[in-house]
Amino acid sequence: MGIIGGGQLARMCAGPAAELGITLSVLAESDEASAALVVPSSPVADHTEADAVHAFARHCDVVTFDHEHVPPHVLELLVAEGVQLHPRPEALTYAQDKLAMRERLTELGIPCPRWARASTSADVTAFGDQVGWPVVAKTPRGGYDGKGVRVVGGSSELADWLERASTDGTGLLVEEWVPFRRELAVLVARSPSGQAAAWPVVETVQTDGVCTEVLAPAPDLDVGLSSSAVHAALRVAGALDVTGVLAVELFEVGEDGGDPSFVVNELAMRPHNSGHWTMDGAVTGQFEQHLRAVLDLPLGSPRPHGRWTVMANVLGGDLPDLYPAYRHVMAHDPEVKVHMYGKGVRPGRKLGHVNVLGDDLGDLRARAGHAADYIRGVVTE
Repeated sequence: MGIIGGGQLARMCAGPAAELGITLSVLAESDEASAALVVPSSPVADHTEADAVHAFARHCDVVTFDHEHVPPHVLELLVAEGVQLHPRPEALTYAQDKLAMRERLTELGIPCPRWARASTSADVTAFGDQVGWPVVAKTPRGGYDGKGVRVVGGSSELADWLERASTDGTGLLVEEWVPFRRELAVLVARSPSGQAAAWPVVETVQTDGVCTEVLAPAPDLDVGLSSSAVHAALRVAGALDVTGVLAVELFEVGEDGGDPSFVVNELAMRPHNSGHWTMDGAVTGQFEQHLRAVLDLPLGSPRPHGRWTVMANVLGGDLPDLYPAYRHVMAHDPEVKVHMYGKGVRPGRKLGHVNVLGDDLGDLRARAGHAADYIRGVVTE
C-alpha cells in the first residue's frame, strides 16, 4: 500500500505495517523526509503534480494520506484510473475545505460555533456585529497548528486575506469566538465495510496554537458529554463515509453550573497528534488501526492499557543534536516511551513525542513534561 506524504505520520506507520506483513511505499517530499529515512520504498515527488502521483499510485493496491493537501484534480485523476483511495476524495474534501466542513456538519445537526462565509469587509462586519467581537477568521484551505487562523476585533485586520479571497473567489470562514472550558478530541476509525471503533475522549493542551500535551482519557469529563462526543464523531464518520482514522477536535463549553456540552472545531482524516498516546496507551494504536481500516481488515480493540496516559510533544529548541538528550531521558526514566521523527531541529517544530502510563495523573504530567523539555533543552537536570 502507498502513503502520499513523507511526514512523521507516514513514518509511524512503518512499524505496524511491518508487523502486519504490509509492504509500504511512501511518496516523499525529499529523500530526507521523515518517512523516507525508515521506509525503503520512498520515491521523491511533488504531491501536487498529477503525473508523478499517478506513477506512484498505480503500483499500490490501496493509497492513503499523510496530510490533506493533495489537490482535488490529482485525486480525481487517481479515481478515474481506478486507484483505491482511503479516505475517498468525497470525504477528504471536508478535511481540506473548512467552509465545506461547516456546511456539512450544520446539515447533520452536529454542534458547531456560529459561522458564516465572508468575501468582503462588509460581510465580516455584519457577522461580528451579529455574534459579538472578537471573531475568529480562518482560511478555508491549508491551515494547521494555528496557521491560517486569526482572532480579530474588526474587518480591517483581515484586509490582506479578503483581497486574496476576492481574487480566488473562495471567501473566508468567520466564526464566533467560543469561550471554551478546554479543548477535547475524539479519535475514531472506520473501515470501507462500515466497521468502526472509538478511543476514549482526550483533553488536548495548546501552547501558542500548537498541541503540547494530551491527557487520556480527559480528566473529570462528564459521562453524558463523553458519550455524546463519541456518538457525534462516529456519526460524522458514517455520514461523510470516512475510511481510516478520523480526529474530531472539540471545544467543551457551558455556563458555570450548567450542563457541559461541546462544539466541533476541526476535522482531520488521518492519524492525528491527539492520538499519539495510543501507540503505547491502547491495545491498538492509531497507526495500526489506520492501516487496518484502509485495508478493510478487522479493527483492533481501542481499549486503554491503564488508567492514564500522558503524551507530551517534543518541540524544537536550542539543541541541534538531540541524541544525547533523549538518551539521558531513557536512562533517567525507563518507563517513558520516546518517539522521534528524524526531523532537523527548528524552533517550535514538532520533532517527536513522549508517552507515560500510570495511575497518578499529576506525576505522569510532570514526568512527560520533564522528558519533553529535557530533549528540547529547556531543562538540563
